Amino acid sequence: MANTQSAKKRIRSNARKHERNTVYRSRVKTMVKKAETSIFSGTPDEEAVRDAISTLDKAAVKGIIHKNNAARRKSRLMKKLNAASA
Repeated sequence: MANTQSAKKRIRSNARKHERNTVYRSRVKTMVKKAETSIFSGTPDEEAVRDAISTLDKAAVKGIIHKNNAARRKSRLMKKLNAASA
């Protein structure tokens, strides 16, 4: 257990950040899954893909995921969309 006040405060702030990060990570996973589902259903929904890309960008800007992680996932999503529409 933490002894100093600053260590106790750090534990509290880390818990708050963990809650927020969990929400954003979950949202990213959900949006990407919806986009992939729409792509593989046979009728790709470009709005779902656009929402997923936007969510990935927001998570990267907020520091929830690394910017290269977001770029890689967006690239893979676009590759799947282009393969399905071709």
